[in-house]
Amino acid sequence: MTNHSMGDFISPAVREMRPSGIRKFFDLIDGKKDIISLGIGEPDFVTPKHVRDACILALEKGKTSYTPNSGLLELREAIAEYLFNSFDVQYEPADEVLVTVGSSEAIDLALRAIITEGDEILVPVPCYISYSPITSIGGGKPVEIETFAKDNFKLTAEALTSNLTSRSKVLILCYPNNPTGGVMSYEDWLPIARIVEQHNLIVISDEIYAELTYDRKHVSFASLPGMKDRTILVNGFSKGFAMTGWRVGYACGHREIISAMLKIHQYTVMCAPIIGQIAAIESLSANGLEEKDHMIESYNQRRQMFIQGLRDIGLPCHEPFGAFYAFPSISHTGLSSEQFAQRLLNEMKVVTVPGDVFGPGGEGFVRCSYATSLSQLQKALERMGTFMNRL
Repeated sequence: MTNHSMGDFISPAVREMRPSGIRKFFDLIDGKKDIISLGIGEPDFVTPKHVRDACILALEKGKTSYTPNSGLLELREAIAEYLFNSFDVQYEPADEVLVTVGSSEAIDLALRAIITEGDEILVPVPCYISYSPITSIGGGKPVEIETFAKDNFKLTAEALTSNLTSRSKVLILCYPNNPTGGVMSYEDWLPIARIVEQHNLIVISDEIYAELTYDRKHVSFASLPGMKDRTILVNGFSKGFAMTGWRVGYACGHREIISAMLKIHQYTVMCAPIIGQIAAIESLSANGLEEKDHMIESYNQRRQMFIQGLRDIGLPCHEPFGAFYAFPSISHTGLSSEQFAQRLLNEMKVVTVPGDVFGPGGEGFVRCSYATSLSQLQKALERMGTFMNRL
């Protein structure tokens, strides 16, 4: 019998996939003491008590079954009402809203439902790390469009146009942006919407940080004239509602596309967990929305303190108006993003994420999450200041 490596059985697309650059840094700190982590994109708040209580009560009543594949109707109705009230976009709960296992599943479903082998998928970078790998697995070709600090990491019409070809099919948007905190205004979106229409593109708009905007209101791409049917709006409860571990997200869009996504969802995961869905319903109640607003106020305080602190220690940082990340420039230190993050961890025990893991435009920056306590942020700044002085 011929000896084969077990790796020979692995799909080439998966074999070529780079492991998560974020996860690598968490593996490095496993078991170490006195670490301050600015690495993980997770709220430091616990899911509010009234949400947890609603789930305990549901469990006591024996709510442990499957739900409809597309999610509990009560939740889909609550999502539709919330999106209309908050972002002025209207969806029919029955067939235009799909509840998923986190927003990550929604992005995966959307890409798998619409990619045909060889389609080009436009991805503005720096961005959340999963878009390009998922595109490649689905047989698409990711085309990364670099954005720049001088433009506050906004996607410009010029950059989009210069990357279009006859194979362009999908534009993935991530605003408010992870890792940069960049946001797009209504005026910023208008020329992008015109290009989308002219070139017959479909848009996957990842709006997981929609709730986390400061000094301005989030503008959903789907709310622009003529864009609702062309847009698959993706959001969830992890970031704005402090529900990362519950794994509840959703996708909204044209009923034909949602129906195609639902087919894949039925065969792969069946439905999102019922208890997570019950938690999500409670999060969208009046109490839940009030708690969300308190958390956002707290993030804003930390944002202002931390950005100023970075500038004071010699790390220039553009103003992030969304999400809970700072993306300071480290290019003047002479170190690469990877070297800077590695040395900061080894010498000062502060975890950041090298900017280059988020795509070509990220080299020369590091991502710092300020979703941690003010006291921890203050300590991190002191250690980073010491590190900068040594450099």
